[in-house]
Amino acid sequence: MSQSKLGSPVPPEVTPELSSALGRVPSGRFVLTAHHEDRRGGMLVDWVQRVCQAPPMLSVAVEKGKPIMPLISESRRFALCQLGEDDRVMRRKFARDSEPGDDPFLGYDLVPSKLGGVPIIKDALAYFECELACHMDVEGDHDLFVGVVHAAGAQTGQPWLRFDTEDAPMGEDSPAAPDA
Repeated sequence: MSQSKLGSPVPPEVTPELSSALGRVPSGRFVLTAHHEDRRGGMLVDWVQRVCQAPPMLSVAVEKGKPIMPLISESRRFALCQLGEDDRVMRRKFARDSEPGDDPFLGYDLVPSKLGGVPIIKDALAYFECELACHMDVEGDHDLFVGVVHAAGAQTGQPWLRFDTEDAPMGEDSPAAPDA
């Protein structure tokens, strides 16, 4: 097996078996938001995980080159707004990158930001307002942002969970449970 720049093994090719196994790891639907100077951005993300309890931290994987990355890096703040299982409107709105100069949050009620300026969508099932603790380039197609949670809120409802299984190609939604 060949070695990476850091001396660790280069990961294997993504086979159907590996893809199927990775598809069993649950993920949720979130809108990642950020604000810097006069620019605001938001995008749909799936790979969000708790990192630790004290202090409370979350990580989010963001595809390299996305316009939101410099907003997070420059402001050192971001929010994660969790979508409910029936929220297809926000999913469609934030599935594509917004055009430069457009404000993707027009028409949405926002929660006041504790850290200042971070867009937090009021209708989100839950939200987490974070201060950037770490940004890592993990030598793959995504970067990892880790944030300390400074504010959060939640409403009643079921989160939009997804699995990428054999029945749904990577990136496609599949039921969260067999009876869903």
